[in-house]
Amino acid sequence: MTRSETRLRTKASFGQRLLGGIGEILITLGIIALLFVAWELWWTNVDANRAQSEVTSQFVQGLNLGDAGGQDFGSAPIAKIPDGETFGIFYIPRFGKDFAHPVTNGVGPAVWNSVGIGHYPETQAPGEPGNFAVAAHRQTHGQVFWDIDKFEDGDKVYLQTREGFYTYEWRNTEIVHPSQGEVLLPVPHEPGQEPTTSILTMTSCHPPFTTRMRIIAYSELT
Repeated sequence: MTRSETRLRTKASFGQRLLGGIGEILITLGIIALLFVAWELWWTNVDANRAQSEVTSQFVQGLNLGDAGGQDFGSAPIAKIPDGETFGIFYIPRFGKDFAHPVTNGVGPAVWNSVGIGHYPETQAPGEPGNFAVAAHRQTHGQVFWDIDKFEDGDKVYLQTREGFYTYEWRNTEIVHPSQGEVLLPVPHEPGQEPTTSILTMTSCHPPFTTRMRIIAYSELT
């Protein structure tokens, strides 16, 4: 074997080692990416559901859960919403018979990633004429509003607060761009209009696993 052939074989061996090292790095990065996806799509749901169950249990302790006996108590009182605090529990049969998630005053990751549903502070309170607007994740961190696109005629949304129960009936759903903040107006899409009814506006991302659009579900207080 000549010296030239020896040098070529040495260079080839170095190139093979280099390619092998790059391959190992890519495999490691792929495993890390898969673990991150598993954490994002699975573990955040487990963790958030545990936290939300604890908040729900703490909130309902001591509340009056007695049977109203079909009595009509008149107009719904306006719920009190303390700054940054959990003030109610949502029950939505369409989302599952065991669906019970807390709602907290405030929006943003600090609320959505832990206690689930956040109330837009600039919108109205339950029982108040206007727009009681809330938001939650559609996937990850409990995926609270995963089934927001599944509402059907006659579906009810129940909200329990310290003032009592509020019953909303689903009215319609629409898809809007993230910039369309008019869905949070007292009368959605109608600036300056005086509200005559109390509505619930539920907002989340659309389609699933993207933040490209927003899905908005409207219900009216009965």
